[in-house]
Amino acid sequence: ILFFDEADALFGKRTEVKDAHDRHANLETSFLLQKMEEYEGITVLASNIRQNMDNAFLRRINFIIEFPFPDGKLRAKLWQKIFPERAPLDPGLDFTFLSKKMELTGGNIKNIALAAAYNASANGDNITMTHLIKAAKREIEKMGKPFIVSEYLPHSEFLNKNKTEVR
Repeated sequence: ILFFDEADALFGKRTEVKDAHDRHANLETSFLLQKMEEYEGITVLASNIRQNMDNAFLRRINFIIEFPFPDGKLRAKLWQKIFPERAPLDPGLDFTFLSKKMELTGGNIKNIALAAAYNASANGDNITMTHLIKAAKREIEKMGKPFIVSEYLPHSEFLNKNKTEVR
């Protein structure tokens, strides 16, 4: 079995040749296409951006499994199950609030949970809504989206608290 993660980077669309780099990239894509045709085993491609993949590759794929963006109900389950049972969670955590306010993927939720856990641990605290909101703010801004503090009230009132944070 061959597995290609972030396949859109390797199997990207061929472009009009404007310089030697474009020509070389197109040759690599054509070579990969030829080798995939020759390969008799199973090939798995994973990508978040299917529309960037060359159509010649897509035509040769027998099965495509799409994982849809999680809806609010699924996000709530992800929030509830992201922490291990022994994690020191504050009883005031509001996963329903988080799932409604933050339209995020499972990967984003995992990043937020991990950052919140590190920050809580650095301070010797339980994981609180403050830790989660601060971590979410960083994750959302990292994605290039605006974090509008007023949308996260009353939990955002502690965003400017000066405690040690792990970055």
